[in-house]
Amino acid sequence: MTDPPLPERNPLFDRRPTRQIMVGGVPVGGGAPITVQSMTTTKTADVEGTLAQIYALAAAGADIVRCTCNEIEAAEGLAQIVPRSPVPIVADIHHQYKMALAALDAGVHCLRLNPGNIRRPEHIKAVAEACKDQGIPIRIGVNGGSLDPSLYEKYGGRVTAEAMVESARHELAFFREVGFDDVKISVKASSVPLMVEAYRMLADDPFFRDDEGRSVPLHLGVTEAGPLPGGLLKATAGIATLLNEGIGDTIRYSLTADPVEEARAGRQLLESLGLRERKGLDLIACPSCGRAEVDVIDVATRAQEALDGLQIPIQVAVMGCVVNGPGEAREADLGIAAGRKRGHLFVKGKVVRVVPESEMVEALVEWAKKINDEGIDAVLDQADEHAAEEAEKDRLALLDAKGDDANQAEQKIDLIRKHVGAGTDD
Repeated sequence: MTDPPLPERNPLFDRRPTRQIMVGGVPVGGGAPITVQSMTTTKTADVEGTLAQIYALAAAGADIVRCTCNEIEAAEGLAQIVPRSPVPIVADIHHQYKMALAALDAGVHCLRLNPGNIRRPEHIKAVAEACKDQGIPIRIGVNGGSLDPSLYEKYGGRVTAEAMVESARHELAFFREVGFDDVKISVKASSVPLMVEAYRMLADDPFFRDDEGRSVPLHLGVTEAGPLPGGLLKATAGIATLLNEGIGDTIRYSLTADPVEEARAGRQLLESLGLRERKGLDLIACPSCGRAEVDVIDVATRAQEALDGLQIPIQVAVMGCVVNGPGEAREADLGIAAGRKRGHLFVKGKVVRVVPESEMVEALVEWAKKINDEGIDAVLDQADEHAAEEAEKDRLALLDAKGDDANQAEQKIDLIRKHVGAGTDD
């Protein structure tokens, strides 16, 4: 059964015009679909654990994922994570501007800077210039809990909407000095009324508009919203209020919970408001890398076409190699990973069949129908008892053929170490 068409939006809720930036291949602002973001909770240096969480977030509806980059080990981890991620990666930077430069060396698609933490103008402008040179956007992430001390003093020792907007204005002014404006902004607070007031003020401020009257794209969120269910209610209250006023281009729920809950909540909110289309199929795919054994784009496109017509609410992953594919996408209901002219079909991370490469899409369709008709547990019971053994042989053979560093991550790590050096002071 198909979902009914989206209702026409109330004209009072028309989105305010904003400029568009690109976070990797995902547009933000400029009338693009509102995107869902979340953040990993793993140590970024834990490459496999972080990638597994990124795939779980993508399967739950995240369009963009943020990872912390607080130490050189995290930057080195990003060098290995970025080429294997199914969605664009944002590096979260605090205090040490050299970590921002290291994240750029690692190949991230966006930076998040907190104006309250990196304060030296020369450091701020150095990061902006590097991003300008590489075509990488920055989120100015103002947080009510970490404003510059001078702003607390100016506004009577309190966090106010005016203080947060002024912080964003101050940071953007530094960027403009070096001709950089590929920016999105957030002004988050844990108080819903304060957060709503700050975003309204920013959206109305001419300072943030270009000559065509378009504001910078806005990233919405209630910071430190807390655990479920209260955190979910607080975040929804703030984000939905602004979205219904036409404010906001990308959103993130900040919950004290599994980040998958954040992605799921964000997606459900946008669907509930008629801002994102309801889809039965949620297909995710790796972007391909040095180990890819097939044309991932071709397989994913053919799988999308074949599965869309089934109208089955299922999460399907198409992975380019068998070394990491089933583990990274283990949260998906169903997936396929390629290796040695064969496809490893997996359900919830467990390999259930090994099929010829030419039959990968057909196998996905067959097992999607099985899952829909019989349920996950029943199809897991139908796994080929030799599939896991055969899959492991393919995995080891591919590792032997292409080595442990098929993505040349070590070269990026050497570059990071060269640029960061021994010191990471602000």
